[in-house]
Amino acid sequence: MTDAREFPEARRPAYQLWIDFGPLGVKRSSAQITRYYRPAELIGRLVIAVVNFPPKQIGPFVSEVLVLGAYDEAGEVILLHPDRAVSPGAKIG
Repeated sequence: MTDAREFPEARRPAYQLWIDFGPLGVKRSSAQITRYYRPAELIGRLVIAVVNFPPKQIGPFVSEVLVLGAYDEAGEVILLHPDRAVSPGAKIG
């Protein structure tokens, strides 16, 4: 992730994320991950995301990709991430 910011306009607590996908460029996402993560600790983090969904307008922000996570017992999102180094934009399969 290249940037992460608070998203006060979101209906439910969320962050605005900017993610580097290498050849695809930097894409934006809105993610409801405020329970376990703070914006500063997300910078530089590798995440797994779906890039071929249509963009979604969320208030004044356009979310271009879906960041993937798993729900814990309380319904909070835990981000999925590669367990080894991969290049930005590497395909998942």
